[in-house]
This record gives sequence, structure tokens and C-alpha cells, in this order.
Amino acid sequence: MKMTDKITALSGVAAKRAALYNKLGIETVGDLINHFPKSYTDYSETVKIADAVVNEQAVIKGFVTKKIPAARIRQGLVLYKVIIDDGSDTLTVVLYNNRFAYEALEPDKEYRLFGRITGGFTRKEMNTPQIISADETNLIRPKYALTEGLSAQMVITNMTEALRSVSEQIEEFIPDDIRQKYELCTEEYACRNIHFPESAHAAELSRRRLGFDELLVMQCAMGLMRDRSREVTGCPMKPADINIFERSLPFELTGAQKKACSEIFSDMCKDVPMNRLVQGDVGSGKTAVAAAACWLAAQNGCQSALMAPTEILARQHFATLKGFLEPLGIKVGCLTGSMTPKQKNEIKAQLQSGELSVVTGTHALISESTEFNRLGLVITDEQHRFGVNQRKLFAMKGEKPHKLVMSATPIPRTLSLIIYGDLDISIINELPKGRQPVETYAVTGKLRSRALGFVKKELDAGRQGYIVCPMIDESEDGIGEVQAAKAYAEKIASGELKGYTVGLLHGKMLPAEKDAVMADFKEGKIQLLVSTTVIEVGVDVPNATVIMIESSDRFGLSQLHQLRGRVGRGKYKSTCILLTDNATEETRARLKIMSTLHDGFAIAEEDLKMRGGGDFFGSRQSGLPPLKIADLYSDRQLLGESSQAAKQLLSASPDLSEYPILKEKVLALINENGSEGMN
Repeated sequence: MKMTDKITALSGVAAKRAALYNKLGIETVGDLINHFPKSYTDYSETVKIADAVVNEQAVIKGFVTKKIPAARIRQGLVLYKVIIDDGSDTLTVVLYNNRFAYEALEPDKEYRLFGRITGGFTRKEMNTPQIISADETNLIRPKYALTEGLSAQMVITNMTEALRSVSEQIEEFIPDDIRQKYELCTEEYACRNIHFPESAHAAELSRRRLGFDELLVMQCAMGLMRDRSREVTGCPMKPADINIFERSLPFELTGAQKKACSEIFSDMCKDVPMNRLVQGDVGSGKTAVAAAACWLAAQNGCQSALMAPTEILARQHFATLKGFLEPLGIKVGCLTGSMTPKQKNEIKAQLQSGELSVVTGTHALISESTEFNRLGLVITDEQHRFGVNQRKLFAMKGEKPHKLVMSATPIPRTLSLIIYGDLDISIINELPKGRQPVETYAVTGKLRSRALGFVKKELDAGRQGYIVCPMIDESEDGIGEVQAAKAYAEKIASGELKGYTVGLLHGKMLPAEKDAVMADFKEGKIQLLVSTTVIEVGVDVPNATVIMIESSDRFGLSQLHQLRGRVGRGKYKSTCILLTDNATEETRARLKIMSTLHDGFAIAEEDLKMRGGGDFFGSRQSGLPPLKIADLYSDRQLLGESSQAAKQLLSASPDLSEYPILKEKVLALINENGSEGMN
């Protein structure tokens, strides 16, 4: 048997069971071996029946003293009961429709049983427990992700055969010196003991080795992609005096902004294309840094293009860059999908002739008919919101242009190393002078009327506000959220906020409709904007001082922080109210973090801790490859060690040709995720 053999090569796996395995992404014997346990049951840690706590899980070791005849409760439900005695008390084991398990239990034989204790003080029960013979030597048993029709025992049986058949084919792909340096067990030992560990220590050694493997392959892939991007740029640039740009600004750049500008200018004056991420909290001034980069490109006769995920944000960037650059004689344009054909053609002609030095826009920038005169700098805002192919097409509009990525989504460094692994990172961790932190309050739905009263107070003072409607998890197409937002806006406009101008904004509106609503809001024609999460990124209305977020327990902490960033952008004191009707202990803990922390990076760390790396963005938009065994929060040390090892291996063999098995795994990962799919 080989690793590449179909799963049907295993005994007992016919087409029906193979289809169940396929649902879990398991098609080959190798896939099965890489289907790691979620956790383990340790049958060695037994408790006496008399000491077992009701409603808690326990392992009981006792003898079968009585088998009660089967009882048919109703059509299709047969109950089997067995009495277990361990000398301290008796336990009734209940089995539903499982004659096989019932008949397999032999009177006067000792067993170990794992399950939840039910019943009361006088009589304890355990329903449908996991059962093994007491004389079994392997007492740590794996728990796997399953699907309906595929039992734990089926997987264990198939896994046992798979490991026995192919264990000699499991190849070591990490050099001995790396293995010894980081105290890693062998690959064969890890594959065997991750499924059927000899001890708890063996399970942890195996998990550590396989997690290291996973992170090492990922970081080697990043290293290869970074090297591939280091070709000679078609727009080499010469240094320019940034003081000229700085003196033209109506404010002073922060120290963090100056440092980011210095790093960007240094990169743009190298022979290879810049590949840099500017990561900053909401309101930290990333656009001013991007404007400085555009200014340097213009001084060198090159054009710059900034692509944003929404028209609202593209137009906002246009207004900001125009204000920064046109006083310096640099012409700025905007190109979006909702413009008339005449308007689009005019902008495209100016780009092609070189009359326009800077353009902002949406995906319209990457349309086939959009051509540049000499595109030297491409800037992507909130890159994880674009597809891999869109980003590729954008860069192809120039001749190996410099690339700058902006993100207002604070990402913990542990995630940045992977998501943006082939980018150099500049962090703007300083807010402009005069910015006040947004006061944040978490309240239950019982105080909704008081919260709305506070919103009215702000509106009466001449300020404006937002109410963000709840996310609706079941609504994949967003229709449910739109309906909820409409109903909410209508309800408050005719109820608590009657007499105030209430606007509505959601993702299903046409771009022109969104622009019209935002223009009215910016001009003060709309006092309160009811919105879905479409306002999460980039909307800038300095007069807005209050945001109320309904069902805040349904949002990730980082997303709540992004939404909170819509206020506090002007000179007025601002407030964020987090409402929830689900005040569980977990919800209270999460919302307390939002009430006490204002640093986006600290919040992102807490979000990562609570949700894990795989669900940090809530979707695969980030391109983050799924991790089967490593955990980006608890395995930080392992991440650092694997990063060092990746650098050592790539230094010794830049194309990994000296490590063929590792190279094969790395290329497979790159091909699976797209050559730019992991950043």
C-alpha cells in the first residue's frame, strides 16, 4: 500500500464509506494519516463511581454485573441497559439502538467507560459511553472530526491499518542538525504517536513536531515567494527631499509616520521592487504616508495608483490625496465602476498620456482598457479584501512596479508573519496629536432606550451618529442583513428617533446610491446613519461622535474596533455603545476587553487568543492556509523557531533543491493557495 493510494485500498472502506471520508477532505491513505485527532480520551485517569460528579465527564473502571433485557420504547428506538459495579457504587449504562455494543459486553468482565455522568444522588447513569476493555494497554485514545455515518471506531480501525501499512514510507524531510537544534522527534514517531500515543508526553512531542513541520513549510513558501518578487524594477527611483512634501501638509507627521516614510523611500530607491505593508490603527494617518510615496514617484516621473475595496473608500482617498498633492502640482484622478463611459474614457486617456500622476479607484483600475504611461507604484488598501487574481492584474499594469499595501485591520505579529510573510512591514503605532480615545460602554438590551436617548442627546448637540445593525449568520447572500437594517431604520425613524433624519446604508445598494447617502451624511443632511458593516473600513465623517452597535456579541473584537474607529475622527469627544441581548459570561469578558482597550494591536492579540488564527478574519479572504495542527496563538515559540529554521534552510539552498521532500511540500502549498494566495 502507498500513501497516494485511494482510501478504498483500506479494508472495509467501500464506496459508501469513502464518500463519507471525502466529505472530510480525505481521499487517499496519506490524507487519512494527516487527519490528526482534535483531542484525546485518557482512560488511565479513572474515578470511583461514588465520587463521580453528575453532569461532568469521567472515566469509570468496573465490572459488568447485570445485563437488563432490551426494551422497545417506541417505533425505531430500542433501549439496552447494563449495570457496572466498581466496589464503591453501581452505574447504569444506557445504549440506544446499539445491540452490537450491548452484546459485546461480557458479564463479570472489567471495562473502562468514558462519558458524561447523569442521574442523581441515589442512581448514576452514563448514556452511550465510549468503552474499552480494562486490560487494554493503549489507554490514550484519539478523538477525530467525524461526519454522520462515520464513527470514531471506524476511523481508528482504518487508521491502525494505514499506519501499519505505510509507516516505512514516512520520510524524514528535516535535516538532522535542525531536528537536534530544536529537539524534534522523528517524522515517523510523530505520525504514529499523534494518533496512538504511547503516553501524554509522546502525544505532545508528536504535536510539536507536526506543528513545526506545518509552520516550516509555510514560511519556506513565503521565503521562496519573496525571492521570486526580487526582480529588477522597471521604475528605479532617486532620493528626494521629503521636507518639501512635509512642509506642504497642514499638520505635522508623527514619529511613526516619518519612520514609515523613511522605510518606503529607502525601498523605492533600490533596484528591486518594494514590497511593503503599512499597518496602522484606525486614524493613524496611513493615507498621508501613501501620499508621500506618490509624491516621490511623481518626482521620478512615475505614476501611482491606489486600489480600494469600495467606491466610498476610493472616493475618500481621492479627496485626501488631492488635498495633499495638487498644491504641489501633482494631478490626481479617480476611476470607479459607477462613472459614466465618458468620464471613464477621459480619466483613462489622461492616465495613458501621463497627464494624471496619481489615480485612486476600485477594480476599474485593473480593467483591460485601463493603460498607464509609466506606472511605478501600486498601492492596495485592505488587501485581504481583494482576490489573488485582482492583485496580480493590478501589479501587471506596470513594469515590476513598487508595491505598497495599507491595512487598518490590526493584525497580531504572529499572523502578520504568515499572512504578509513576503512583505516588509512598517507599523504606525502612534495617533496624530489631538486624537481622543473613544469612550466605550457595553450594555444589555434592557438599556436600549437609554442608549438611544444618549444618541438623541448627541444629535441635538449638532453632532451625527451611526447605528450598526446585527450580523445575521444564516444569510450568506446578505439579503437577511439588508432586510434587518431596513426594518430597524424604519422602526426607529417612526419611534424613538422620530423627527430626526435617518439614513440607510447597506452592501446591496448600487455604488451611486451609496455615494449619495454618504455625501448627504458628510454634508449633515442625514443626522443618523443606520448601516450594515459596509461602514467598517474608511468612512471618515469628523462630525460623527456616537456609534451604537447592535448584537455586538456577534462581531469579532477586531471588527468591533474597526467599527468604533468610525467615530473619534474630529475634535469632539466620541462614544461607542456596544449592545447585546446575549449577556453570557464569555460575551461579558469579550466586551470588557473592548471597554478597556483602545490599542488595535492589543485587541487583535485578544481576538486571536479567543478565536484562533483560522477564524481571525471570519473567512478565507485573507488567503491564510488552514492549519491542521499548529495554533498561531499558543505556538508562538514554535512559530519563531520554525521561522529561524526556514531562514537557515533557504540560506543554505535558496531554491530548496538540496531538500527535495521539503521542496515538494512547499511547492504543493504554493500551488494550492496561488502564488500570491498567502499574502
